[in-house]
Amino acid sequence: MLDLTLTFDNGPEPEVTPLVLDILARHGLKTTFFVVGEKLEEPARLDLARRAYADGHRIGNHTFTHTIPLGQMEDSAAAVEELRRTDALVARTGETRKLFRPFGGGGKLGPHLMSPSVVDFLHDRGYSCVLWNAIPRDWADPEGWVETALQQIAAQDHTLIVLHDLPTGAMDRLEEFLDRAEAAGVTFREDYPEECVPMLAGKDVVPLDPFVAAVA
Repeated sequence: MLDLTLTFDNGPEPEVTPLVLDILARHGLKTTFFVVGEKLEEPARLDLARRAYADGHRIGNHTFTHTIPLGQMEDSAAAVEELRRTDALVARTGETRKLFRPFGGGGKLGPHLMSPSVVDFLHDRGYSCVLWNAIPRDWADPEGWVETALQQIAAQDHTLIVLHDLPTGAMDRLEEFLDRAEAAGVTFREDYPEECVPMLAGKDVVPLDPFVAAVA
């Protein structure tokens, strides 16, 4: 049996997110949108995040600017501010669950994801850290990502995939992807694979060393 949890990063985008929400509604699917905080400062984008929450989706923190992985930021206070500002904006959507996905810089996992100060913030606020085990690079391959995604899903029991509701054209193939996954017998789930959640509700489930930069 193949299980799949959908997630979307880097939105919301007025040109794309409504399409994604409509497709998910037609398929009866719920997902998590990991949003970029500075986008929520625009009323129209905040309204989109509110719509996603009202539709039953989760809204997660994906940093404020999405420019530098937090473990690579020299200013630890600035790294925490990336989370704090987004935390306040996500709260305006109605979301109360504390979900964080670090910026990987192309989907890479490693100690660049977080800094010790970021981990302290996540602990203090009771966050769950949600990583991933499938990156079909839809933003870089808007035409071919569906085949890549289906191959990644077929290679493991429970896939947590990262897609992007960005104006690249990739989401024009979202319905096709869902139809093909369903035809292949994939079961859609809302929960995350245990191995993709190293921190749950502010408590470390596994040692975080592989994802946290060493203090200089």
